[in-house]
Amino acid sequence: MTNPEVSIIIISYNTRDLTLDCIRSVFEQTRAVSFELIVLDNASNDGSAAAIADEFPDIHLIASQDNVGFANGNNLAIEQAMGDFVLLLNPDTVVLDHAIERIVEFAKSNPDAGVWGGRTLFGDRSLNPTSCWHRMTVWSLFCYVTGLSGIFPSSALFNTEGYGGWPRNTEREVDIVTGCFLLIKRDLWNDLGGFDRRFFMYGEDADLCLRAKNKGARPIMTPTATIVHYGGQSEKVVADKMIRLLTAKVTLMQQHWSPVAKIFGYILFYSLPLSKILTHWLYSTLLRRKDRKTNADTWKEIWSRRKIWLAGFES
Repeated sequence: MTNPEVSIIIISYNTRDLTLDCIRSVFEQTRAVSFELIVLDNASNDGSAAAIADEFPDIHLIASQDNVGFANGNNLAIEQAMGDFVLLLNPDTVVLDHAIERIVEFAKSNPDAGVWGGRTLFGDRSLNPTSCWHRMTVWSLFCYVTGLSGIFPSSALFNTEGYGGWPRNTEREVDIVTGCFLLIKRDLWNDLGGFDRRFFMYGEDADLCLRAKNKGARPIMTPTATIVHYGGQSEKVVADKMIRLLTAKVTLMQQHWSPVAKIFGYILFYSLPLSKILTHWLYSTLLRRKDRKTNADTWKEIWSRRKIWLAGFES
């Protein structure tokens, strides 16, 4: 039996209906490229594994008894993959207009890139700019802490991480392709050792792409391969989500910044919750905005748990 061109990997966690819609869209929109679909369910408690097995008995389903996280879940699933390419696809996505066929075709015409991404939209079909990122720097972190990136989201100067001002309508080399829709050569994945298992959730795709660039890869995105990415469907608690995100960012800093840059990075990360608390408190006091008070309380909780995220993920 001939191996498939691409192994599509989906890691699900309490997203049953979204995962089923995602799988349906894969089969509906992928006809011109051979593929296998591997779904690892991270011990969901919403009946995801049973529902997937019932509707799609022929796909490769791994029903984990424990939540092993996004990074390790992908590592485990890809150990069983047979394709020349590996496509990471979030469960809260919908494949549009033959996007998987298009991104594989794009990869074949740009083989030296090593990592390929596409364009993502929100559910209302407006642009979701989070399909790719510039690497985090001292400057980009400063802009985030001071709020400049939020005030000027379309600025290439103040929103460098988000590639401010670029509407994702052209091909472009990028630092980071987001793991919601990331295509990589299987050989490169193996050479990199997959995701760093320290990244339980968030940051693993950034670390992978930065390590790939160090080996000569040039991640690139194309607007011709487009999916819907709803985002944030598996983790609802805002404080917990932000703590995971900050822990990932601190770990990325520890892994990829110079010793001098790390000094400024720790100062900025330490200042971040205090800056957010003050900003939201001023808004709630001066404008009597209850939602801002809630945000201030959330950042107070994040500040109280700073020893967790300032340490980064455990080695």
